[in-house]
Amino acid sequence: MLRGLDISDMLIIDRLELSFQPGLNVLTGETGAGKSILLDSLGFVLGWRGRADLVRQGAAQGEVTAWFELSDGHPALAVLEEAGLPIEDELILRRVNTAEGRKTAWVNDRRCSGEVLRALSETLIELHGQHDDRGLLNPRGHRTILDTFASVDVSPCRAAWRAVGQARKALDAAEAAMAAIRDEEEFLRHAVAELEAMDPQPGEEAKLDAARRLMQGAERTREDVARAHQAVGYDGAEGAVGDAMRWLEGVADQADGLLDAPLAALSRALAELGDASDGIASALDQLSFNPSDLETTEERLFAMRGLARKHDVAPDDLAPLTQDLRAKLDALDAGDADLAALRTAVRDAEAAYDTAATALSTRRRKAAARLDKAVMQELAPLKMERAVFETQVTEDEPGPEGRDAVAFTVATNPGAPAGPLAKIASGGELSRFLLALKVCLQGGRDGVTLIFDEIDRGVGGATADAVGRRLAALAATGQVLVVTHSPQVAALGAHHWRVEKSVKAGMTTSQVVPLDAPERVDEIARMLSGDTITDEARGAARALLDGERAR
Repeated sequence: MLRGLDISDMLIIDRLELSFQPGLNVLTGETGAGKSILLDSLGFVLGWRGRADLVRQGAAQGEVTAWFELSDGHPALAVLEEAGLPIEDELILRRVNTAEGRKTAWVNDRRCSGEVLRALSETLIELHGQHDDRGLLNPRGHRTILDTFASVDVSPCRAAWRAVGQARKALDAAEAAMAAIRDEEEFLRHAVAELEAMDPQPGEEAKLDAARRLMQGAERTREDVARAHQAVGYDGAEGAVGDAMRWLEGVADQADGLLDAPLAALSRALAELGDASDGIASALDQLSFNPSDLETTEERLFAMRGLARKHDVAPDDLAPLTQDLRAKLDALDAGDADLAALRTAVRDAEAAYDTAATALSTRRRKAAARLDKAVMQELAPLKMERAVFETQVTEDEPGPEGRDAVAFTVATNPGAPAGPLAKIASGGELSRFLLALKVCLQGGRDGVTLIFDEIDRGVGGATADAVGRRLAALAATGQVLVVTHSPQVAALGAHHWRVEKSVKAGMTTSQVVPLDAPERVDEIARMLSGDTITDEARGAARALLDGERAR
C-alpha cells in the first residue's frame, strides 16, 4: 500500500510530504485548491502519461517520491526481479522532471525506465474516476476484469493457442520446404540418378589421378625397372655376390677366421639383394597393364571432374552431395505422408483450442450474468434502480485468451438503448456505476491502493452516504484514497486531509494539512454550509461524524 508521498516544486506545490494509512483516506478542499495536482504528481512518479508542464514556475526541476509497503508475494516483487532492480522491505519510487522536460526515474535508488515504472504502477495503484481511462472505463480491460470476477484460469486456453501456433508453424515450414523441393524435383531425380550411377567415393579422384599418371609413364618406367631387376638378379649383383661367397668359403679354413666377418656381411647382402629382386619383380608385374585400363581410368577421372564442376563442388564432395540430394528426394517421396501427419496435428491442436475456448466462453457468459445481477443489486441503494447494467460477451477474433470480446454497457433508463459505460452515463451516474462495479469485484487485487477521484460528484444526501459506506467497505481490508466534495463521504474517512491554497509574496502554493478531530468538524461543516461556518453546520458535522462512529 501507499505509505508516503513527497512532492517538491510541482505546479503550485512548493514542498509537501504526506503519510498515508491503511483504510479510507479522504482528501477534501475547495475547488481549485490543488487536489488534482496530488493525483498528477502521483501519476508522474508512477510513469503515467499526463500533462507536460508539471515543474513549478521558476524552479529548475520538480521531484516526486512515493514509497510503498509490499506484502509477501506482492506482484511488484516479480516486476523488480525481472527488471534486475533491488528488492527491499520498502519500495521507493523517485522521479525528476527538469524545466526543459527531461525526466529521470529511480527505483530503490537504481535508475530505471518509464516502462518499468508503468509496469510497477499496474501492481500498486488503481485509479477510478470520471476520466478514468486506465481502469474500469477502458474496454480493453473488461475481459480481464470479468475473468478476475469469475476466477477464470485462462492458462489452458493459452497453452492450446500456443500448440496451435506451433503446429501451424511446423506445417508451414514443411509445406514451404516441400514446395522448394518440388520446384527442383526434375533436377533432383536426374542428378541423383547420375551421381548414384557413378557412385563416387571419397579420395577416389586422387587415386585415379595417381593411377593415370603411373600408367602414362609405365612403359619407360618398366624398361628401367627391368634393367634394374637384371642388375641385381642372378645374372647381376646377386650372382656376383654368390660367386664371391663360394670363393671365400673355399679358403676360409686356411684364413684362420679372417674371412668370417666378410662372409657374414656377404650373406646379409645376398639376403637383401634377394628382397630387392623380389620387390622389383613385383613392381614389374604391377607396371604391366592393358592399354584399355588407361582409357578406362581416364574416362572415370574426367567424368568425375566434370560432374564436380557441374555441381560446383570438389570431387571429394560428390559422395556427400549424393547423400544430400538423395535425402531431399526421399523427403519429396515421403512428403505427402509427412504433410498429412502435420495437417492432422494442426486439426487436433485446433480442436483442443476450440474445446478450451468454448469452455472459457461458457464460464464467461455465466459469470457475466452473475456480475450483472450483483451490480444491479448495488445500484439500487445508489438511487439507480431504474438503470440497467449488462456485461456483453460477443465473439471476437481467436487469441491466446479465447475468442470473446467483453464490454460493460449501461442503459440509464428503461427502454433506452444500451451503450458503452463511458459514453452513456452522466458524470454522477458514471461514478456510481464505477463504484457499484468495483464493490462487486471485491475491491481488486491484494496490496493495490484504490484511488477514487471525485467519484461522488453529482450525488448527495442518502446517495452520497451509500457511496461513502461502499468506499469504507472497500477500505476495510486494504487502502482507499478518495478525493471528495461530499461531507457524507468525508465523515466516513478513517484519515482526513484538507487541501488548501494560499498566496504569499505573490506566489500561489498548495498545502495538504492532516486534520485532527476538531478540525474535521470544521472542514465537514464548511463542506455543508460553504465559506461561513455556522454553529448549526458544526452541529450537523458532529452528527455526521458521530453517526458514522456509531455504525
